[in-house]
Amino acid sequence: MQTIRIIPFLALAILGGCAPGEPGEPDSFGDLLKNSPAISGKLAYLESPYVTPGNRAYMVGHQDGSFPEIGWHIPGEMGGIWMHPVKLMDGFHTEIRVGGQLLPKPDSTLFVNYPMANSHRWEWKGQPLVVRRVQFSPDDLPGVALEYVFENPGPEPLQLEFDFFGAADLRPTWLGERTGMTDGPDSASFDPEEGTWTARDAGQPWFVTWGADRAPRESLSPRTDNGYKGNGVTAGLRYSLEIPAKGSQRIRFAIGGSDTSAALAGQVWKKVLEDAPTLLVGKRDRYEGLAALSKLTIPDKDLQEAFEWLKYNSDWMVQTVPGIGTGITAGIPDYPWWFGVDSEYALRGYMAVGQDAVVFETIRLLDSVSRAVNGNGRILHEMSTNGAVFNPGNINETPQFASLVWHVYRWSGDREFLRAYFPTIRQGLDWLLRENDADGNGFPDGFGMMEIHGLDSEMIDVAAYTQAAFEHASKIAAVLGESELSERYSTKAGQLKDRINSDFWSEPNNSYADFRGTDQQALRLIEDAIVRADTLDKPWAVAELEATRESLRGNPATGVRPFVLHHNWVVNTPMEMGIADSARALRALETARKFTNPFGVFVTGIDRDETAGSDAGSFRGSKAFSYTGAVMTLPTGVLAVAENNYGRPDRALDYLRRMTRSFSFALPGSMYEVSPDYGMIAQAWNIYSFAVPVVEQFFGIQPMASERKIRIAPQMPGAWKEASLEHVQVAGNSISVYYREVNGEQATLQVTQTSGWELEIPLSAEQAANSVVEGGGMEQATDGAYRAFSTSGSLTVTYPIN
Repeated sequence: MQTIRIIPFLALAILGGCAPGEPGEPDSFGDLLKNSPAISGKLAYLESPYVTPGNRAYMVGHQDGSFPEIGWHIPGEMGGIWMHPVKLMDGFHTEIRVGGQLLPKPDSTLFVNYPMANSHRWEWKGQPLVVRRVQFSPDDLPGVALEYVFENPGPEPLQLEFDFFGAADLRPTWLGERTGMTDGPDSASFDPEEGTWTARDAGQPWFVTWGADRAPRESLSPRTDNGYKGNGVTAGLRYSLEIPAKGSQRIRFAIGGSDTSAALAGQVWKKVLEDAPTLLVGKRDRYEGLAALSKLTIPDKDLQEAFEWLKYNSDWMVQTVPGIGTGITAGIPDYPWWFGVDSEYALRGYMAVGQDAVVFETIRLLDSVSRAVNGNGRILHEMSTNGAVFNPGNINETPQFASLVWHVYRWSGDREFLRAYFPTIRQGLDWLLRENDADGNGFPDGFGMMEIHGLDSEMIDVAAYTQAAFEHASKIAAVLGESELSERYSTKAGQLKDRINSDFWSEPNNSYADFRGTDQQALRLIEDAIVRADTLDKPWAVAELEATRESLRGNPATGVRPFVLHHNWVVNTPMEMGIADSARALRALETARKFTNPFGVFVTGIDRDETAGSDAGSFRGSKAFSYTGAVMTLPTGVLAVAENNYGRPDRALDYLRRMTRSFSFALPGSMYEVSPDYGMIAQAWNIYSFAVPVVEQFFGIQPMASERKIRIAPQMPGAWKEASLEHVQVAGNSISVYYREVNGEQATLQVTQTSGWELEIPLSAEQAANSVVEGGGMEQATDGAYRAFSTSGSLTVTYPIN
């Protein structure tokens, strides 16, 4: 390889006067992270992805430290370093020579994940050398910081040659061609003063700069035949290092990007490199703040740890794109852009764990782009980070937006927030029934959560979410003084609730139907489902579907009727929304348990097989990415919410425990989209599946911030004899709830707050007659219900357990 010799550049100032790599430096990344939560990876998953999260740039590679081509959305391009809507690098690699000999692949590799950073550790047999790499992406900067530490445990100094190769690949995000983002060939130029390489795209002002905190001995010429597909270029830097006996040497690198100029990319590089310790401390401390909000302490330490890390995972999802906006993305690595429905689930969880700023930003983004693209109240489904909308919206996303806005208002109390989005809600509900309900029965036609070909008639999830939307829109209209509209919406919600319970219920199946349609629609879907079940070798499903087909042929009907064909998870949405009457709900919830495995709920029930009750191994997905056969966290979380809605917290906890089995299964500190180890390595809506059951249901925190009032109605699982949830944020108030069971007969519930709001704990007549209230009073309402109440800083009630 041709080399270019250079004159060393002026060394950067190092904190504390230490030279780069001097052992014992107080500002080393490892030292700064020593008290942070950390989870080690498994040997079996070293060749699987991790993410170094950042809101302006993030990095995806493999846990062994490599950067293979991964992902299917843009085939082979979803890994590396992204500064959306532009990719910066396919990754980087290093070469180490000791005594002129290139070291082979390490004999030992350890991956450790931190909430905001990652580390890799490599060792070689017979070689007195340990190499560690720690990396993070700073907040609000499109760059990544890397730190290599070389440790020499031997008795003699160690001379080595260290080459760092950056593989630039400046290319557009998915759908880039729709906004004129074309991918040209990349080239690289070397700056001898700074000791950096800068790559640029031939046709776009896209740049990436990389280099270290010391001068390279030489630069290594660019090459385009670098093993990666695309138009990228790889260029290297060579360093000579001497590692003292029983000592260490450190070298830091930074990578900075810009979609404007080479100068700006260089400024980002220098900023990240020079301020790396300060930037890491800032991000570390911010994550400590996330952990402190809605801080859960329970007997089940596995679930407690998963809950804590899901708060970190939620922050991983935030992406800011200048000129477009800020919002939570759906999943890493293949869904790093914005979705309507993913946000509509996830943001309820974000509010419950105190991450409210991004809630308002995401809603603003979804609403503004939906109005620009649709202009009729319809909420978009999927938008890339360049602003191009792929799908203008599935039917369920419009009603779910209305419910999201109401739930956020409960926590924020911001009437102007309601006023800002009610026009979209009002217009969207009109569009929903005017353009999507041909028979006028109140059930819109079209795709909901299940994007199965042909499954686009009257879907149960669309019906359930539409009913909830009218109920919540009625409340919004009432707050805004539109009483007539509120009454109209309320009437519609009541009618839909009654009709869902009558028209979607399937008595023979003890379940709500997947859909309502004609016999002809059902027969076509049955044929497709039989092929699917037969291909997956599910004989029980084939037999059931064939029996349904023969029954239809023998008992034809005109018009539409309910059908249970796929046993899709969405049949549980009437219980999630609290629409189902209790008798049907309990039967349907029992039916739902048939379609589970140790990790949770099958997306499509007919994919279940004889191993469903006991298979706790890796998910065996198809070569081409597919959700066939998948068990997912969202359907499982929906059932947890549903079980709590009908007073069964022990069953709800069972579903949370199933999901927790997939926590750290493949990526330490995270929970895959498809349990336990398939699909996205982190998924936004996981926080819905945990935070809503825990915060709003187990601890029973039900705020109405506009009234400066919080109702606390806990329903604790039997296994949680003592539990607390501290620093729950409600519109400037911070409340903590402490629960303790005494002798299996009584429970003590203490609620503290930082503001003088009204706290309310509902009690049954028996509980009220035998309770002790401290810090407040007791009263009976006109409807006969009892409540303990207080506006002081603390309310404690000791009451009998029914």
